[in-house]
Amino acid sequence: MINVEDREKIRRAYFMENKSVRQIARELGHSRETVRKAIESAEPTAYTLKGPRSSPVLGPYKARIDELLVESEHLPRKQRFTGRKIYELIRAEGYIGSEPSVRRYVAQRRREKKKRQVYIPLEFDPGTDAQVDWGEAVVIIGGEQVTVQLFVMRLCYSRKLFVKAFPAQKQEAFFDVTVRQPVKLV
Repeated sequence: MINVEDREKIRRAYFMENKSVRQIARELGHSRETVRKAIESAEPTAYTLKGPRSSPVLGPYKARIDELLVESEHLPRKQRFTGRKIYELIRAEGYIGSEPSVRRYVAQRRREKKKRQVYIPLEFDPGTDAQVDWGEAVVIIGGEQVTVQLFVMRLCYSRKLFVKAFPAQKQEAFFDVTVRQPVKLV
């Protein structure tokens, strides 16, 4: 991996001084592949581990730790095994490594099993979206009990509510509220 100064020297030599990849590699002592990578991107790429690291001390005990974790899932919540308890159990079985190694492995296994809840937050632009529904209400008009149809609209951005009564649920009533009249929100 090359440092930031060398990356900048490579990019300057290629783009400003018009030097070839081969010449830059020879002058700065880097491979041509490294020079090409520096030319492709000004930002260094993050290191990625190609394969899992070997763990000669913990390795033979990983299967036992996994068994203890499965066993622990069936116990009541307060009685489940902690990383320290698992360390003590496998130490009694002959483990000579450190406790933090065991706790890291236990934490990693628990993270893998834990399902993350995925959700997409809803965002609305002002005045563009609303939820609309019809409902029924019994009201007294002129001393007489009448069933009316309620047009109910809630704006998604501000959560303001608008309600208007109609004699029937018809398309004309919907257009009357949403198109013809300016809506006054409560």
